[in-house]
Amino acid sequence: MTADLPGSYVRLGLAFDRLARGFVDAWTGPAAVRAQVESGPAPSPSALAARARELLAELPSAGLAPERAAFLAGQLTGLEMSGRVLAGEPVPYLVSVRAWFQMEPVMGDPSTYDAAHRVLDDLLPGDGPLLERYTAYRDRACVPPERLPEAVRAWSSLLRERTRAVFPLPDEEEVAYEVVTDRPWAGFNYYEGRFRSTVAINADLPVGLGALPALVSHESYPGHHTERCRKQARLTALPELDLWLVNTPENVLAEGLADLGLTGLGLDEWGPVATELYADLGIAYDGERGQQIIGAAAALGAVRQDAALLLHDRNRSHEEVAAYLSRWALLSPERARKTLAFLTDPLWRAYITTYVEGERLLRAWLAAGEAGPRFGRLLDEQLTPAGLRASLPAA
Repeated sequence: MTADLPGSYVRLGLAFDRLARGFVDAWTGPAAVRAQVESGPAPSPSALAARARELLAELPSAGLAPERAAFLAGQLTGLEMSGRVLAGEPVPYLVSVRAWFQMEPVMGDPSTYDAAHRVLDDLLPGDGPLLERYTAYRDRACVPPERLPEAVRAWSSLLRERTRAVFPLPDEEEVAYEVVTDRPWAGFNYYEGRFRSTVAINADLPVGLGALPALVSHESYPGHHTERCRKQARLTALPELDLWLVNTPENVLAEGLADLGLTGLGLDEWGPVATELYADLGIAYDGERGQQIIGAAAALGAVRQDAALLLHDRNRSHEEVAAYLSRWALLSPERARKTLAFLTDPLWRAYITTYVEGERLLRAWLAAGEAGPRFGRLLDEQLTPAGLRASLPAA
């Protein structure tokens, strides 16, 4: 019997980073623990999978609170699957996704996409193909590259103030921002511990004026940075929350709550706020119209998960999937290539499910109760996708 099962889970998770750098998204525990793991013999994927199975078998008798045991069971199941995949075991894609995320990804309904296209067709003037008009609007309604750092700071200040009024944060918390290129994602939060984060904003593609508030909200306030600060402040006695891992169930809730950050702040109607903020920066933007366009296009976000299923479950070619993204998600060739880069990255190939299914699950869960307090629970508690889904009223 392992005397300290949570501590063993932490060391196991840290060991995975030696096989796939970036697997550990954040570590805020003692530096000596990570140094010890890094200095040991190089692990094998199959040995790490076996260790995860051992800890899962011991978990029921570890004497942990039910919520904590459920959280660790999900995390260890995800780690066991990662060990098998990294060892080269030919695991079917859907089997791996279920183990990693406790979710069942499904193909979207083209009729939903068609309906979104019709709304966008009405919102975007002109006679050309919808893809061309939508791409032209996205390229035009973007933050001037030289103004991007300034615009990011403005949104961060506004959202930080609103977040702290509803979800108090430690006085010393802080986010620094940097603009980067050549990354497979739009933004990334590097949580450094001690209530500090560095958020990277990817400028490979134009950053939309209407997309920027959701991006800053997602990565900072009240998204990833806020969640990690509040959990670190409130759950300091739980060493497993010093460790944030890729491809585990915690990602579904983290990405879902981050995607719903503006909703958590009561800012679903963000258009007028955007108009005013950008006007203060000397940038013209019709926030009301931008909100309508982004709202209509939101239904097309699920196309990204369709693309992952086509690639990895149905073995479609990159060319076929790029055409699918163009047809249904209205992505230009450049944007389709960027999406494919994310969906084919060895570490991130299945991660799109955390956004698509995470947002769906948490939106339904928030709607089933009082949204504000429930959003606070997401920031503060050890919850699991399986547990939230089981608590929903039967359809």
